[in-house]
Amino acid sequence: MQNNILLTQTVQKGGCAAKVAATELRQILAKVKFPPVLKEVIVDAHLMDDAAIIQVSDELALVQTLDFFTPIVDSPYIFGQIAAANSLSDVYAMGGLPKTALAILAFPLISMDKSIIVEVLQGASDKLAEANTSLVGGHSIDDDTLKFGLSVSGYVHPQKIWKNSGVKIGDKLILTKALGTGAATAALKKQTVNELDIKSEIASMSQLNNIQSLLTPELLNSIHAATDITGFGLAGHAVQMGRAGQQTLLVDFRSIPVFEKTMIYLENGNLTKAHRTNKEYVSEELQADSLTELQKQILFDPQTSGGLLLSVESGSAGAVLRALQKNFHSAALIGEVVKTESASNIRLQVQK
Repeated sequence: MQNNILLTQTVQKGGCAAKVAATELRQILAKVKFPPVLKEVIVDAHLMDDAAIIQVSDELALVQTLDFFTPIVDSPYIFGQIAAANSLSDVYAMGGLPKTALAILAFPLISMDKSIIVEVLQGASDKLAEANTSLVGGHSIDDDTLKFGLSVSGYVHPQKIWKNSGVKIGDKLILTKALGTGAATAALKKQTVNELDIKSEIASMSQLNNIQSLLTPELLNSIHAATDITGFGLAGHAVQMGRAGQQTLLVDFRSIPVFEKTMIYLENGNLTKAHRTNKEYVSEELQADSLTELQKQILFDPQTSGGLLLSVESGSAGAVLRALQKNFHSAALIGEVVKTESASNIRLQVQK
């Protein structure tokens, strides 16, 4: 068995780029007859929200989510940290705080030393401790490739949920993390860079999206909608938000935070299948004619443990941004919510 293997070389796709393409997923789900939605379920999957919400009482609701994927980096400990941060993010994106987690693990016992999974679990456990979240169990199988993630449960007040349908005309759009992790990790898998070369991207992917700890109750209440940017890229998740809220998100491309070397990685052809499928997914609802094809790839870049896209009341957006920038140094105001023209199905408009 190998002790010093590079995890990215053991899988075909890594991180959130390994997601089933959004268009294919919608086609599959359309053919399934799902059970009735219980009256206690106040947010389900029909609007592509980040997590489900089940009302427990007038003042308490349960947030439930699940996320897992194949290795996005080579170091087991870092992989565990990123996987945990990514799973926890869905709870934060709904306005909630995570409380417990269950581990989902597939591990090739015949080809990898058990010390590798010890490191993965330790990385995840340390990140959960940072989030004040307990690991209460899980399930594992012997499989051909390593896969890891968490099912996370948390709490939110029923009147303070951030649904992606909550966007309001005039809201300002804030993105908390830079884009470009898809291109950077594609370069890592091609072995043209190492983990030290992409340390900024790794630090971002490992960072918790716990913006609740940075904002006052008043500023938290000024957030009308949120979603986290992961495998479908900024374009895919923004389109889903615009679609759910039946408005258009107008974005200034120059304001989008991007990692320093992202354009270089893209110019060198560090693309994933998700770049193509994300482009296809938004083709009828995205207007970005002023951008070059290379610039558009930033919009399609599949993020792993990416930032939150927030729709914030205009008058509070400046204060929210300043508070966030204390911990999220790349956070930026990137646009606003505008009324969709009645004859248009454009949900995301990006201008240069």
